[in-house]
Amino acid sequence: MSPEASSAPRSLAEALRARDDASLAALLRDRPDLVAPVPTDLTQLATRAGTRASVLRALERLDRFALQTAQALAVAPDPATYDTLHGLMSGDDGDPAVTEALPATVAALRRQALIWGDDDRLHLVRTARELLAPSAQHPSPTGLGPTVREATSGMSPGRVQQIVNTAGLPSTHDPVSAVAALTALFTDRKRMDALLAGAPEAAREVLTRLMWGPPYGQVTAEPAAHLRWLLDRGLLLPTAPGTVVLPREVALHLRGGRAHRVPEPVPPAVEPSVAHDPGTVDATAAGQAYTALATVEELLKHWDQGGPAVLRAGGLSVRDLKRTAVALDAPEPLAAFWIELAYAAGLLASDGAADERYAPTPAYDTWLERPVAERWGRLAAAWLAATRTAGLIGGRDIKDRALSALGPGLDRSAAPEVRHRVLTLLADLPAGVAPAPEAVLTRLTWERPLRTPQRDGTEDLRVRLARWTLSEAELLGVTGRGALSGHGRALLGAAPEPDDTPLSSVEQHTAIAVGLLAPLLPEPLDHVLLQADLTAVAPGPLLRPLAEMLGVLADVESKGGATVYRFTPASVRRALDAGQTAADLHAFLAQHSRTPVPQPLTYLIDDVARRHGHLRVGIASAYVRCDDDSVLNEIIADKRAAALRLRRLAPTVLAASCDPATLLEGLRSLGYAPAAESAQGDVLITRADARRTPPRTAPEPVPEGPPAPDSVLLTAAVRAIRAGDLAATTPLKAPGPQPAGGELPRTSPADTLATMQAAVMTGEAVWIGYVNADGAASQRVVAPIRVEGGFVTAYDHTADQVRTYPLHRITGVAELAED
Repeated sequence: MSPEASSAPRSLAEALRARDDASLAALLRDRPDLVAPVPTDLTQLATRAGTRASVLRALERLDRFALQTAQALAVAPDPATYDTLHGLMSGDDGDPAVTEALPATVAALRRQALIWGDDDRLHLVRTARELLAPSAQHPSPTGLGPTVREATSGMSPGRVQQIVNTAGLPSTHDPVSAVAALTALFTDRKRMDALLAGAPEAAREVLTRLMWGPPYGQVTAEPAAHLRWLLDRGLLLPTAPGTVVLPREVALHLRGGRAHRVPEPVPPAVEPSVAHDPGTVDATAAGQAYTALATVEELLKHWDQGGPAVLRAGGLSVRDLKRTAVALDAPEPLAAFWIELAYAAGLLASDGAADERYAPTPAYDTWLERPVAERWGRLAAAWLAATRTAGLIGGRDIKDRALSALGPGLDRSAAPEVRHRVLTLLADLPAGVAPAPEAVLTRLTWERPLRTPQRDGTEDLRVRLARWTLSEAELLGVTGRGALSGHGRALLGAAPEPDDTPLSSVEQHTAIAVGLLAPLLPEPLDHVLLQADLTAVAPGPLLRPLAEMLGVLADVESKGGATVYRFTPASVRRALDAGQTAADLHAFLAQHSRTPVPQPLTYLIDDVARRHGHLRVGIASAYVRCDDDSVLNEIIADKRAAALRLRRLAPTVLAASCDPATLLEGLRSLGYAPAAESAQGDVLITRADARRTPPRTAPEPVPEGPPAPDSVLLTAAVRAIRAGDLAATTPLKAPGPQPAGGELPRTSPADTLATMQAAVMTGEAVWIGYVNADGAASQRVVAPIRVEGGFVTAYDHTADQVRTYPLHRITGVAELAED
């Protein structure tokens, strides 16, 4: 055996042992599931890296070319040389793009411990080979079938010899050499060309159909002549009654040595579709951002007195979602998005009461007081990090249960990563340039091609998340006209700080985005335009006090660039119920209107105010009193008032058995303008008391797998793994106990004490077995410093610090070999 062969790693653990600390840290960074918990040594790390769950997670994060490379190794001999792999990827004719990209891809697969070994002996991790190798139950994306050896494993020796003879090969003494001879024929380009030159045309057509897969076909008990010609020479091999397969070696010859029909070493470019002026994009995005804020505010204002009830299983009912969509004048999916956005930002939650309902949180009031741009920043940051996915609402979960807004089952841990990636692809384009959505989806599919197919035949979740991201970013004002805005770039972290120092946190990104957005937002107005048709036009956003007062005094008739408010008797009465007087309303309108107050509006206010409070409703259960008994006579005589069950107590007082609120609403429906009064006879001002939940925190995103380890954890993990590996692999001095299979060393207490004392005098490290107070056993390499009082103080190489160990918890001790 050559020195090179003897030094080659014989296992993944040996390959990891030969790595430096930086390479081990890179592995743990690429595959964070390997760090939780930290492996005790490199053997355990290699074992964990080869488990099915870990390998599948790593394969799912490969791009298409890396996955194609791993698939090619799965159909190559084990081990394979780099040249063999290169031939499978580029074919006999070669492919310059594959030649250029393959070394980096092999290095990346080696860094992630999916392959190991030098270029002359490349091994695909056994679990990955099992997942990617072709079989009848799990066809390979390569379209290749089993090898000649695998396909003939159940064939009789006599039949194998017949195939060998028909193919023009000499007879052999055993089936193994016969299969080897047939394999050698099929992998020899010249001899295969000569063999196929004599094939019937129909036979060549069959081979062409099976060449790129699937490699299986059906034959009858009496196959046609051209099929018999292929079967007799082993170009088709039977796998089951009536089923034949094209051997892998034959398919590779027909393909010119390529494992894949179209290798994709270069990611598809996200080509520009439309170019806009960057200023126009930013202005469009800013307008949409303001609309988003107005929509969320309208939603929460609509639920200010307490929103819909919480379903028993959690979430919002379909009926309540429809009502909310009508109130927002938006389609139901769009209404669901705004609801989930407010929930993700911590502005909306369940109140937790016995009759549980949704309501704004106290954070909503704080949010309203912030500047407009800062309010947008909170929504945008919450959307970017949220794992709850509004696009799933209305669908079904894996148990065929309906997915409802604000309900369980909407978290998708891949959502934040997909959003970041989609926006990053947009950020890579020049400012103002929008790509075609399909180009973005094609690129994302290339970057993560391995995904589980959906049961219902719908698109892969990652593709759907990308589609939703593009539409939601436009709704939220992160993009404008399909292009990433300037404040969107800052939110993503693609725009540097003014002093060009790198960003380090979401808060900094959001702050810069807010600073870029603020100048683009319209300034709030302090006036409206009153019109003679009892409407008021707000030509832009209004100052908050003006908007709130106008929202009480009038009803919103239409929204858009300009908001139209309509004054009605009911809306004016609402303002009077809130404590305003007719004089207050006249003064308010005169102050805030750029046009003269129309006479019809003045008459409307005076007429409603004249009748407002003429009737008084109190508690009897409820009563009505009025100084004008003719009004009460009119009410008693009205047949529509029969449901109120009124009776006269005095010439100016009527009593009712219903509650005051019901009586108020009933009289108002009859066209009267009653006012509520207190027990002392004073008019009650009915300002709406905002309903708020107890303090609530925003929902935490659900992470996708273990979190990525930071540099401190990586350094500590590598050090611990190295120390544990030292304890597990360092040979012991002879004679001495030789624990097998990772067992703890066992020595008597007297021998343990004597060995420790000797190690203190010589300064040498020893190997100990230790059981902690919880009963967990471990092996450690320690350098004893002091032995006294039943304790050993030593430098623990495993933990890289000085520790004290009770002697009675040390199971045994062994000296390490000199080297």
